[in-house]
Amino acid sequence: MNLYNKILVLAPHTDDGELGCGSSIHKFVQEGKDVYYVAFSICSKSLPPDVPGDTLAREVQRATSVLGIPKKNLIMYDFDVRDFPAQRQQILEEMVKINKDIKPDLVFQPSSNDLHQDHQVIYMEGLRAFKTTTILGYELPWNNLTFTTNAFIKLNEENVYAKISALKEYKSQSHRHYLNDAFIKGLAQTRGTQAGVNWAEAFEVIRWIIN
Repeated sequence: MNLYNKILVLAPHTDDGELGCGSSIHKFVQEGKDVYYVAFSICSKSLPPDVPGDTLAREVQRATSVLGIPKKNLIMYDFDVRDFPAQRQQILEEMVKINKDIKPDLVFQPSSNDLHQDHQVIYMEGLRAFKTTTILGYELPWNNLTFTTNAFIKLNEENVYAKISALKEYKSQSHRHYLNDAFIKGLAQTRGTQAGVNWAEAFEVIRWIIN
């Protein structure tokens, strides 16, 4: 990953980035890379009535901090959940601004086969906004009809446990079946086996720009 020093993670909703590439984020930060995280929705209108609307905003701040992302590198929006298709143009315009401001070398975003409508919008608009940048699609098995594992990032145990620790900050989402230590470790071990190491995260190569 020495070719990439400025890395951008596009998360449709808070926690998607940590779930898809949290261990890799921790590895990049340890290597001194400049990592940015954009959450396009803090889901304020989707939370139960008795839960404060800024709950996920506070949780994503803590989670990304665990992974080592500086607070200044966290960007948050609050586009309405499940309504991204209707907000597509505004999302694209924000991505174009982000590209001009950050100029990332590498972008992580949902994969091409992610079934969630909001994730599909981030995938498609990400292609448009970052068309001259290397893009990798991250894995969210519960949303992926299929997933092409044609890129792997090798990890160490510390990276994996940092991802688990970051996800524990999402206390409002603890009921989700995929926020499970055994699942996170098992997937990392499975992808590691495919890559010939103990731990890894797998990605879909969407675009690869070689300098």
